[in-house]
Amino acid sequence: MSSPSSNQTTPALKSALPGAMLVIGAVLTVIGFVASIKHNGGTEFGFAWLLAFVFYYSVALGALFLVLVHHLTDAGWSVGIRRFCEHLASLLFPALAVLFLPIGLLAPKIYSWLAENPTTNNLIAARQPVFSTVGFWVTSGIFFTVWWLLTSRLRSLSLQQDKTGAAECTHKMRFHAGWGIVAFALVLTFSAALWMKSLQYQWFSAMYGVYFFASSVWAGLAFVYVIAVALLRQGILTPVLKQNYFYFIGVLLLGFTLLSAYTEFAQYFVVWNANVPEETFWYLIREQGGWWWLSMALIVGKFFVPFFALLPVHTKTNFKVLIPVCVLIAVMHFADLAFNILPAWHPGGHHVKWLFLHIGCLLFMGGLLGKIFIKKFNAHPPYPQRDPRLLEAMGVSQNIVNDLVEANKAGAK
Repeated sequence: MSSPSSNQTTPALKSALPGAMLVIGAVLTVIGFVASIKHNGGTEFGFAWLLAFVFYYSVALGALFLVLVHHLTDAGWSVGIRRFCEHLASLLFPALAVLFLPIGLLAPKIYSWLAENPTTNNLIAARQPVFSTVGFWVTSGIFFTVWWLLTSRLRSLSLQQDKTGAAECTHKMRFHAGWGIVAFALVLTFSAALWMKSLQYQWFSAMYGVYFFASSVWAGLAFVYVIAVALLRQGILTPVLKQNYFYFIGVLLLGFTLLSAYTEFAQYFVVWNANVPEETFWYLIREQGGWWWLSMALIVGKFFVPFFALLPVHTKTNFKVLIPVCVLIAVMHFADLAFNILPAWHPGGHHVKWLFLHIGCLLFMGGLLGKIFIKKFNAHPPYPQRDPRLLEAMGVSQNIVNDLVEANKAGAK
């Protein structure tokens, strides 16, 4: 049986933005790298690169979560966005794995615990062998191996079903989503703890993995919404993206706005209420200098503005409102990650003179990953061609029901 779009020519996704980001970002990154080597031996560059990496890493994790939930719930509406979510998730390996290499090479300058002696530091000794140079590389390698196995299987089976239409592909994708959601939770939590929380290894938080999960999916949904709008306006996903599907994404955005805000507040409340010096120092540092004002901006920009913008029903499908909200979410997510990462290097407040380096790393990485994503997207059908729920996503089944209703009304008259 031919697919519903087999006789149609799908336009290719085009955008000059990734190329411009790549060029501008490369220039700023190189200048910043040279300046960082001169002033602090490359530490500033290491933190800037880590921040940009974790930002795009979290977005890819958010897309992967949507793919996993799609298969686990057997949803119909998300068929239209599944393919480009698979491409976003596949950026975890090898693209983001390669971009992680500078972090591994600069790890001794980023992570203070690599310079500590485990024989005289019980906190380091308790975390051996992970808290060592070899342990850092091996553990990180395991993380990327899991991402490669999970994303490659889901994506290859999805593309295989385009050719064969076999129901077996759907069953296998559900199987991989079953073990994948467990692996997703574990690897996301441990990678956030190793790459972010361990920057100040003396601090403890049992909610850090939940916080990073909520923030990652929140940012991932914002990217998915913007990409879906772009693909709809270019006429690429017109057959499978209906107006109410953007409403569904908007509802998820609202839900994860609440979840993300709740996890951050709950973490702060538990730490502050316990009043244990080994835990409260993390927040005390972030009440100094510019970090205090950033925390106030996060309260407003990460919760109040998106919450009240997403609350009305009609705004979830109003692109003129939601696109700026999604951009704000991306900015606030980056600022929130900076709030988590950078005080380990600048406890008194970040130096504005290094802002260009952070922008450069963010643009360079985003441009590179954007070009890779577009290449992947244009190399394959824009949406699953023979998914069992494809007709439902295209609204065909609902159209049939509507036609029957109209026919019955006409017959009654």
